[in-house]
Amino acid sequence: MPAEITPQHDDLFLPPKDFVPDPRPIILASSSPRRRKLLSQYGYRFEVIEPDPAAECGICSRETPPELVARLAFQKAADVIQKIDVDQRIVLACDTVAEYAGMVLGKPNNVDHAREMLLRLKGREHRVYSGLCLWSRASANRIIQVDCSTLVLKNFTDEQLDEYLATDLWVGKAGSLGFQDGPPWLTLLKGSPTNVVGLPMELLSQTLKNF
Repeated sequence: MPAEITPQHDDLFLPPKDFVPDPRPIILASSSPRRRKLLSQYGYRFEVIEPDPAAECGICSRETPPELVARLAFQKAADVIQKIDVDQRIVLACDTVAEYAGMVLGKPNNVDHAREMLLRLKGREHRVYSGLCLWSRASANRIIQVDCSTLVLKNFTDEQLDEYLATDLWVGKAGSLGFQDGPPWLTLLKGSPTNVVGLPMELLSQTLKNF
């Protein structure tokens, strides 16, 4: 059985002691405070240019979850790349969704929608996919990668669910769960914890090396 990892382990979201960030300046094409926090913690030089909301829309029924996050990350990067000058900055875009039994679980519309999602996941494994896009306007180089993490949502009582929903921590979270501040009954089985938060830092580091 894999070791249990719960959101209380804050060190999971910090870089290794010997980590050296890529020195090139990055433009983060995202409005997510969690992605900004991760980049700051890892010591990257970056600024934020948010993509237009239209760049984050569109679900095709024939797409798999990996295909969906890859396309949305590309759309965000493509929107922001047009807003900058030709220089050495690298545009970074990411999109994250939860998936259970082939069903994409995006951000909940309201508390009832969040409750429905969590009850569907109760006692079952699910996956979190993040699409990562790096794009340089100066070199026209572009890379798109996808990361996946597997989690399980243990059984919980109705009272525990009501307590969690009352915190509003589910707001804006794919699958209604934020691993960094979610309930203790959420356990990471395999994959990157930062991917679950919304930006796979290990994949980002490796992709930058190959960029």
